[in-house]
Amino acid sequence: MNKKILGIGNAIVDVFAQVEERFLKENNLIKGSMKLINEEEFLKLKQKIKIEKILAGGSVANSMAGISYLDGDASFIGKINSDEFGELYKKSLENIDVAFLYNPKKELMPTGTCIILITPDSERTMCTYLGISSQLAANDLNEKNIIDKELIFLEGYLWDKGLSERMFKQSINFAKKNKVKIAMTLSDIFCVTRHKADFYNLLKNDLDVLIGNENEINELTGNKNLSNSINQLILLNKLIIVTRSEKGSLAINNNIIIDCDSIQVNKVIDVTGAGDLFAAGFLKEYVEKSEIKKCLTTGTVMASKIIQKIGARIE
Repeated sequence: MNKKILGIGNAIVDVFAQVEERFLKENNLIKGSMKLINEEEFLKLKQKIKIEKILAGGSVANSMAGISYLDGDASFIGKINSDEFGELYKKSLENIDVAFLYNPKKELMPTGTCIILITPDSERTMCTYLGISSQLAANDLNEKNIIDKELIFLEGYLWDKGLSERMFKQSINFAKKNKVKIAMTLSDIFCVTRHKADFYNLLKNDLDVLIGNENEINELTGNKNLSNSINQLILLNKLIIVTRSEKGSLAINNNIIIDCDSIQVNKVIDVTGAGDLFAAGFLKEYVEKSEIKKCLTTGTVMASKIIQKIGARIE
């Protein structure tokens, strides 16, 4: 029987549109960047594009999609509005057998949306409106959604003082009470810079598994190089996964270091979602009690597949 994994993260609808180079210039957008936009900017931009594809996005939702692709049992909680995009979000996950465990209600803010503009050279320029997704609160969680899981997976993107912090702590309390393992992704180096002390305390006191790339891990420990970070993290007796792009990945498992080579691909098309899909492969094997080397290898295979196509879905 499949071990169940619950992801808790930002529910962001990915809206894809193809545009010419001049569209970016006309709208003061920097090619290849990710820009946070407000509701007014979002509505204006939405009117100017021809939507080609809509998918349920967000870092942890991408990971849950990957777990489902591997025939794992994945579910997701993220905050949406009961609007058009919210309905599309829910359907998009359910279509790939990811259970959506949040009950949408009428909200003042729209469902979070990332408008992904693809230029003829395949470069992606992203404009993200977080909308209601950033308002996920402790009372949006239900213990019955956590009680039967093997592991919950949280994203650093969600952590913010106040509302999000209380939600994070609530989910951790439910997990601990029911002996459910707790994993987290560091999400982004800027996230780590903002919340370094909080993330380090979470790692020390609450997490079973932490996943981050080399820069995020060094930022977390305050070290300039990975070997110093490893020496520091070994003392915590945790499972810490470090992804290193073409240099492969490694696991600090209590006081043992396990290395895994990357897979060479012919052509990298788009690196979006590589970390999310690595996490999917790793966690699917981890809950099935595979050896750590196998967990790393499956994560690497998933990442190598996703970087050879546009978007964060392996169809």
